[in-house]
Amino acid sequence: MPVALPLSILPLRCAAGLACAALAASLAGCAAGPDYVRPTMAVPASYKEAGPWKPAQPKAVAGNLEWWRAYGDATLDDLAAQAVAANQSIRQAEAQYRQAQAVAAAARASLWPSLGANAGVDRALTNSGRTGPSLDTTYSVGLAAAWEPDLWGRLRRSVEAGAAASQASQADLAAARLSIVATLAQDYMQLRVTDMQSALYTQTLHDYERALALAKSQYTAGVALRSDVALAQNQLSATRAQALDLWWQRMQLEHAIAVLVGKAPADFAILAQPLSRNPSLALPMRLPEIPVGVPSELLEHRPDIAAAERRVAAANADIGVAEAAYFPDLVLSASGGYSSTSLAHWFSVPGQVWGLGASLAQALFDGGLRKANDEQAIASYDAAVAQYKQTVLGGFQEVEDNLAALRILAREIAEQKQAVESARLADSLAMAQYRAGTSTYLGVITAQTLTLSAERSLLQLRGRQLVASVALIKATGGGWSAGRLMGGDSSAAGGNAMTPADEAKTGG
Repeated sequence: MPVALPLSILPLRCAAGLACAALAASLAGCAAGPDYVRPTMAVPASYKEAGPWKPAQPKAVAGNLEWWRAYGDATLDDLAAQAVAANQSIRQAEAQYRQAQAVAAAARASLWPSLGANAGVDRALTNSGRTGPSLDTTYSVGLAAAWEPDLWGRLRRSVEAGAAASQASQADLAAARLSIVATLAQDYMQLRVTDMQSALYTQTLHDYERALALAKSQYTAGVALRSDVALAQNQLSATRAQALDLWWQRMQLEHAIAVLVGKAPADFAILAQPLSRNPSLALPMRLPEIPVGVPSELLEHRPDIAAAERRVAAANADIGVAEAAYFPDLVLSASGGYSSTSLAHWFSVPGQVWGLGASLAQALFDGGLRKANDEQAIASYDAAVAQYKQTVLGGFQEVEDNLAALRILAREIAEQKQAVESARLADSLAMAQYRAGTSTYLGVITAQTLTLSAERSLLQLRGRQLVASVALIKATGGGWSAGRLMGGDSSAAGGNAMTPADEAKTGG
C-alpha cells in the first residue's frame, strides 16, 4: 500500500541542498568540446555532364512521388510495395534504427534525477556489554533520489551523440529502401527487356523456319545446293540455343526479384507480357524525365550523404564527452523515510530518517587513459569527416556517370535504329535475290544474322537506358530530403522521428 511521507521529513536544512542544486544548474551552461559545424568542401556550381539535353518523355520524377511510378508499370509498382514491406535487409535496417532510437532515449534519461523506493525488514543479533545479547527487528521504508548536474556538458554531449547517431541510422534506413527498390526496378527492367528479346527470337525463329523450308524446296527443285539446306538448319538450331539461354537469364532475374520482395523463388513468378510484332521498336515502359538539380542539393537529397554527415556530428559530440572526463563529477543525493523496531511506531515522528549528500570525484592519475580517449575521439572525428567527404565525392561521380550514360545511350539508340532499318532492308533484298536464284544462301545467312544482331543490340541499349535512369534517380536521392531526419533539421539533434511508414510513401 503506498505511503505518503509528510513534509516534515525535509527540514529547513534541505534548503542548503536545493541551493547547491540551483548553483549546479546555473553552471551547466557550458559544455566541453567543440560545437558542431558541418564540414565544408568545394562543390561545383553545376554537373559537368548535365548539358542542355534531357529526355523528351511524358512524365517527370517529382520529390513527392513514389519515384518508380513514373515508369508507368503496374507490376513494378506492386513489386516495389512488396519489397518495402517485406525485404529482410530493410527490416534489418529498420530494427537498427529502432535500436539507435532507444540508445538516444537512454542518453536523454541521464539528464534527469533518479528516484527509488525501498522497504525492508532486518532481524539481527546484537551484543552490548551492559545488557548482553539481544535479538532485534528493524522495519524501514523510504525514498531515495540522486542527480548528477551536467556541469561540464558530458551528458549533453552524450545526448547530442545519441541523437546524431539515431538520425544517421534513420538515413541508413532510407538508403536501404532506396537501394533495394532501385535494385528491384533494375532487375525488373532487365527481365522485361529479356522478355522482349525472347519475343524477338520467337519471331526470328519463325522466319528462319520459313527460310529453311524455302532452302529445302529450292534444293528439291534442283536450283540450290545441299549446303544451303545445311546452312539454314545450322542457323535455326543455333538461334534456338540462344533463345533457350535467354530463358535461363530470365529465371535468374526472377529469382533475384523474389528474394528482394521477401519470398522464396519457388513461391514467386512474373508472367511474361504480350509484346508487339516488332519488339525492338518499343520500350517495355516509359522513360521519365529526371530533374537532377545542382550539385549542392545532392548534400541534402542523398540519404547516404546525410548519414555520413550525422556520423560526423556524433563523432564531434564524442570529443566533448572525452574532454569532460578531465573535470570532476558532482552527484547530489537525498533520502527520507521511516525506520523503527516496532510495527506500532513504524510511521511515527521519532522514526523519521532523512539524509542529504553531495559527492565530488576527480581522477588524479589514470596512466594517460583520459588523454588516450580524447585522442581516440579526435581521430574518430577526422575519420568521419573523411568518410563524409568521400561519400559526397562518390555521389557526384554517380550522378555524372549516369548523366553521361543517358546522354550517350540516347545517341547510340538513334544510330542503332538506323542500323536496324538497314539490316532489315538488306535481309529483305537478300531473300528476294535468293528466291530469284541470283545469289547464294550465304548472302541470306549473313543478312539475317546482321538483322538479329542489330535488333538485339537495340533492345539491350534500351534496357541499359532504363537501368541508367534508375541509377540516376538513386544517385540523386529518389526524391528524399535530409529535412525528414527527426524533426526536419539534419543539423540539429532532437525532434520527432518520422515513422518508417511515412518514409515508405516516398520510397526513401
